[in-house]
Amino acid sequence: MTLHRIVFISLVPMVAVWAQPGQPAPAQPSAMRDSNSKPAPLPAALEGVNIEQRLNQQVPLNLVFRDEYGRSLPLSTYFNGNKPVLLALVYYNCPMLCTLILNGVESSLKAVSLDPGRDFEVVAVSFDPRDTPEIAARKKANYLQRYRRPNTANGWHFLTGDESSIKALTDAVGYQYKFDPATGQFAHASAIMILTPQGKLSRYFYGVEYAPRDVRLGLVEASQNKIGTPVDQILLFCYHYDPGSGKYGAIAMNMVRLGGATFVLICGAFLFVAWRHDWQRDRRFVRQAK
Repeated sequence: MTLHRIVFISLVPMVAVWAQPGQPAPAQPSAMRDSNSKPAPLPAALEGVNIEQRLNQQVPLNLVFRDEYGRSLPLSTYFNGNKPVLLALVYYNCPMLCTLILNGVESSLKAVSLDPGRDFEVVAVSFDPRDTPEIAARKKANYLQRYRRPNTANGWHFLTGDESSIKALTDAVGYQYKFDPATGQFAHASAIMILTPQGKLSRYFYGVEYAPRDVRLGLVEASQNKIGTPVDQILLFCYHYDPGSGKYGAIAMNMVRLGGATFVLICGAFLFVAWRHDWQRDRRFVRQAK
């Protein structure tokens, strides 16, 4: 397991910015540490705030949360065995970072042709037990208005829950956060996760902006190719998920192989057309000779 110290602070009025050694600090209040380098000391407010990847581990689907309508439902409601799930851990009264995370999800999905509700599910879960279904319903309405894609409302879910369910879920996905009693806010990390239709952790994407290509490939891969197109299969042949960066990167050898195979097919098609043309010409000459 790779331990990622990708730390975001949403405490007000304090903002802490960390960056990789030798790299410029990003515009967002964020940090990513190279696990092979010596980590810089964290302020006390950020101690214990991180994301520990738990790829292929099963999330407990018997945990009960309340949906935006106030219904108490097990997490298994959103895992039907056919569609992958995009999971965002946020809290709805967050003054800064969680809005950026959800904005990033909505913006990325706008550029993805797959539809929530038909091809996959979007599940936002608040890790603040003070959040209510009424607050969740307002969040959902806001993002549906932003997303503006018809017939997808049934694919967006905004959940709240009690402390025990929240703790069990965040522990299962390796998501560690910290509450500051002085401000009533949380220091927390920024990431979304892709889970398989059976509820196993498949991919982690970090930050507040998520490349549509990465999100799409993550969903296609988590679905075991039950969604997507043949083009996605070609891209998955050429691109490989790197847990260290939380992104899909090109595999040079596979790209060379694909290029070689494409060249052979094109040359073969050209030779076949040329041979067929010569064969037809020879037949005409034979008929004329007779």
